[in-house]
Amino acid sequence: MDLRVTIVQTDLHWQDAEANRRMLSEKLAAAAPKTDLIVLPEMFTTGFSMTPQGIAEQADTTTLGWMQEEAKRHQAVLTGSVMVQEGERFLNRLYWVRPDGTYAQYDKKHLFRMAREHDTYTPGNERLIVELKGWNVCPLVCYDLRFPVWSRNTDNAYDLLLYVANWPKVRRQPWSTLLQARAIENLAYVVGVNRVGTDSNDHAYSGDSAIIHPKGYHLLETAEVEGIHTVTLSKKELEDFREAFPAHLDADRFSLEG
Repeated sequence: MDLRVTIVQTDLHWQDAEANRRMLSEKLAAAAPKTDLIVLPEMFTTGFSMTPQGIAEQADTTTLGWMQEEAKRHQAVLTGSVMVQEGERFLNRLYWVRPDGTYAQYDKKHLFRMAREHDTYTPGNERLIVELKGWNVCPLVCYDLRFPVWSRNTDNAYDLLLYVANWPKVRRQPWSTLLQARAIENLAYVVGVNRVGTDSNDHAYSGDSAIIHPKGYHLLETAEVEGIHTVTLSKKELEDFREAFPAHLDADRFSLEG
């Protein structure tokens, strides 16, 4: 019933997928985590780039194959997002890759207009919930964090909500605050994985990756340094809390349009 979650907080090589894959392989080999789930940042092969032309991979090619190899090697699900191209469209796509090579995917819904992401990438329109060791997990991407309706845990559909991100240091307070809010309002564990370092657009990233209990307190808070951390989540604690404090039974009903 427990779930071991490993987060990878790292700097990234700008628009160099091969270098990033090699770097992450080395980091994971050195850490050799005994875990069920490994979470990488958003756009972990390139950094948060708005110039995917000539850089984005065709869907389901090199990086997906690398993720399948790493998932098998570590016998854990591996997840994170990459820029991909499908026909004329570019997408910020999260892959959820299992040790047996099967996978699911989620295309980022909320595109960060302040960086003109909405002019470059095509938004997704379907949320993903996947099962892992009896846990239901909802993986989302960065700017999705600001939109509680998209993250809403209707009827406790998921047990773990996770966000992969390239969230700049200048907005670190909203990142930390919103992660806690999503855990509290959704009666679920929340994992937020951000990068560190400075990209080629001179945007600095403070990391602040975190794992948060459904009651809102931190099970893990990271410093502004690279690191790989593993935390064990208790399904029994989650179920006991939901039974003692069933706020989900009083949640407002709504539907999404468009």
